[in-house]
Parts: sequence; structure tokens; C-alpha cells
Amino acid sequence: MIDITLRIEDEFFLERVEVDLLLEAIYRTYGFDFRHYARGSIHRRIRRRVEAEGVGTISALQERVLHDLACMERFVADLSVPTTAMFRDPSFYRALRAKVMPTLRTYPFVRIWIAGCSTGEEAYSIAILMDEEGLYERTRIYATDLSESALDRARTGRFPLGRMREYTRNYINAGGHRTFCEYFTADQTHARFHPRLAENMVFAQHDLVSDRSFNEFNLILCRNVLIYFDRTLQEQVHDLLHGSLGTLGILGLGPRESLRSLRHERCYEAFDAEQKLYRRVR
Repeated sequence: MIDITLRIEDEFFLERVEVDLLLEAIYRTYGFDFRHYARGSIHRRIRRRVEAEGVGTISALQERVLHDLACMERFVADLSVPTTAMFRDPSFYRALRAKVMPTLRTYPFVRIWIAGCSTGEEAYSIAILMDEEGLYERTRIYATDLSESALDRARTGRFPLGRMREYTRNYINAGGHRTFCEYFTADQTHARFHPRLAENMVFAQHDLVSDRSFNEFNLILCRNVLIYFDRTLQEQVHDLLHGSLGTLGILGLGPRESLRSLRHERCYEAFDAEQKLYRRVR
């Protein structure tokens, strides 16, 4: 009885149990599989959701998530929307412009997948880049995310006006060819990007954990997503990315992500190792 009491009184033990039960319940009820997300990150996000929902415990959050679809949608949005920005990591976009664009010009039609597009900033950045390189008319951009609410925001092409100064600076540092304000109109609170940038763009819900490949792509960007997964899930997602990328296609990862020691590592060659761009060779 003493051992049982000690375990029940162990706050961290109880939290681990509650998190495991919550994630298992969500998987069984909704099919979203967060069970192999990196534990440190998901614990922090769940604690934040507990506070935001005004419930006292993770168990109380589980009850609400299972019986309140709106709460479940907020939960998914909270777990699937990382920090994002237009032309984030400008040096990455300079590498795309200098090294990847010459390869993409050799294709009669270019298919790009942005996996984990969040609220759309990366998708619009790529659309602008392709437009400036004269490739947009023969490009289709597929921007996917787990969160439907994030996709709804992405489809509007509207972003907070207060972030335009940062985005303009990123665009310039990324080697932009024009004046950034040419791409949007602004009101007092938001900037809305021109609808033509979305003409060849498809926003769709897709779960990297459980959904299958849906096309063959010349360029896949899956940046700052895999850092939220444990090793088992990273391997699983890389199976999907490898199977979705055409031979000699390019894979772009985030600055803290790598192919090192993964089973598909030998299927790629470094196209720009510093910027985490890899070319599939087998």
C-alpha cells in the first residue's frame, strides 16, 4: 500500500499516465495519433491547453476533448501549429533560388508539397519565389496540415499587419527581386496577399502520421515539423516523404533536422548540407 501511495502522490508519474490516456483516447476516438510526438513538447502543449480550457487536470481535459468537438479542434490546432513566418531562415530561400530553381526549370510541370504548412506563410513564400523565377504558371503547390483551423486561416491569405516589417526584412534577405509590398494590400490590421498567388495552390488536411502519399513531387518541404516527433515517428514520416519524392527530387528539412542515422539516409545525397537540402538518388 505504501508503494502505491507513493506512486499516486508522484506528480510526474500521474502526469505521464494522464498524458498517455489522453493521447490513446484521442487516437481511438478521432484517429489522430499523437502518441509518438516528442514528450517534452507535447507535455508543455497539453499543460497550456489545460490552462486555456480552464480545467484543473489533464483527465478533465480528456473528458472535454472526447465530448466537445470544438475543444478537440482547439487541441489539434495547438499541437500542430509551430512558430512560422514568411521567408523564415532567409538563407534557406537563397539556396532554393540559387541551387534548386535551375533543377526545377528542367521539368515541364513542377509539383511541390509543403508538409505541415501551418497558417500558410511558407506556402505564400514559395509561391512568390516561384513567381519571381518565372515558374509559377507551371507549378502546383500542395500545402497540407493536420489542423483544419490553421488551413482555414491559410486559405484567406491574410496575415497580421504587425508582422509585415519582419516578413519584408526576411524577403529582402532571401534575395527577393521586387518590392515586397507589391504582393499584398493592407488595411488597419491585416495584409492580404493577392489571390493570384493562390491560383496554383491547394490547401488540404493531411496527417503525416496516418495518411498515405497522394502524389509524386519534385520538391518537398517538411521544415521544423519532425523535431516534434520521437525517433520511431520520424522514421515513419520519412518513409512517407521518400515514397512521395520523385527520383532526383529535392527534400528540404529544418535547421535542427537531419537524415543522419535514419534508414533512408543512403537514399539521398546532400544537395546543400548547410541548408538541409537533400536530393533523392535511390
